[in-house]
Amino acid sequence: MAGYTLQYRISVRFLLVLNFTLFFVFVLVFSISVQETLSQEVVLQQTSTQADSPGIQEIGVANQQTGSNIIVDIGNPCSSRTISIASMQWPSSKILAFIHAKILAEELGCNVEIVPGEMASSALSMASAGEPAIAPEMWIGRIAGIWNSLLESGRVRPEITTFGSAILEGWYLSPRLGEDFPNIRGVADFKIFAQEFRPGGEKMKFISCPADWACSIINDNLLRALELDSIFEIIIPSNRFEMDKLIGEAVSRQQRIAFYYWQPNAILAQFDFLALDMGEFNGDNFKCLAQKNCSDPMPSSFAAEKIFLVAADWVESEVPLVTNYIRRASLPIQEMNLILSWQTEGGLSFEQLAQKFIDERKQVWGRWVEGLM
Repeated sequence: MAGYTLQYRISVRFLLVLNFTLFFVFVLVFSISVQETLSQEVVLQQTSTQADSPGIQEIGVANQQTGSNIIVDIGNPCSSRTISIASMQWPSSKILAFIHAKILAEELGCNVEIVPGEMASSALSMASAGEPAIAPEMWIGRIAGIWNSLLESGRVRPEITTFGSAILEGWYLSPRLGEDFPNIRGVADFKIFAQEFRPGGEKMKFISCPADWACSIINDNLLRALELDSIFEIIIPSNRFEMDKLIGEAVSRQQRIAFYYWQPNAILAQFDFLALDMGEFNGDNFKCLAQKNCSDPMPSSFAAEKIFLVAADWVESEVPLVTNYIRRASLPIQEMNLILSWQTEGGLSFEQLAQKFIDERKQVWGRWVEGLM
């Protein structure tokens, strides 16, 4: 098994740090996304010897579903050129960088380095200099203008979706509500059981987002579109921490609640929440749902996210083994939720979380490398 070295360690993140980081990234990313989702179309296009000292280095300076099933004919197993992997600012990206770095080094014998990155600058550098070689979690809808122009150059390639699911936002039921009403599978079923939701005349709670989040507007309009605003008592938490507290208290008290949440996130792996079928996505309807002054809201699911494992163009020609690997390496979103839950429970570093995944979840990542060597 190949060895590896790390030039620095990422410090331990405990639950509050993780929650704050996820909160900050989500608010920043989602607020930008609503306008870009509505105003820009992201272009997707798919083109179709073991190193002397393979290993991982982590350095301190960083200079869609297309999902191709094409397997490139391999010459040398893994060239001597170092494969740089971008580690963005949020937890799931950092974890993925370590996961792919460790597998490429230890299973395929590649020289690998992890470099800090940011989406726009990493994409530009990938196109101009070929570095980083791989970006495991590129939210291309967030940089649509830049991405579309870079894709035309042919220097960057969206090889496969980062996660198995593109719909990362939705509504959920508490375990108690799911147990009491097992026939509820989608938002349309709420109206059927509306009267039963109100024992003693009290409305059941729907926990939405903080008022300054874009999802708060969407949830409010969607409840009106589904004629559910009179069924629920709508709770607007003041911040992310209050939101989690309200959900946690409802679970511990076995209360019936519905609530909005997003993935990847640890809390969805820690409790038996039921994800509701939000129905079909309608672009025109969603455009109105995202507006505060939407006068006639109509139903739609949340918009799909375009999140891809992206590679520089030289990877396919120079290290086809790596191309074959990354075209398989889509991680089910439930697995990332599980990994994040490990951090809240044990305070592990990002590198340790990646190693735990490799040690305990080979049934997932083993398919990525099967038959490659």
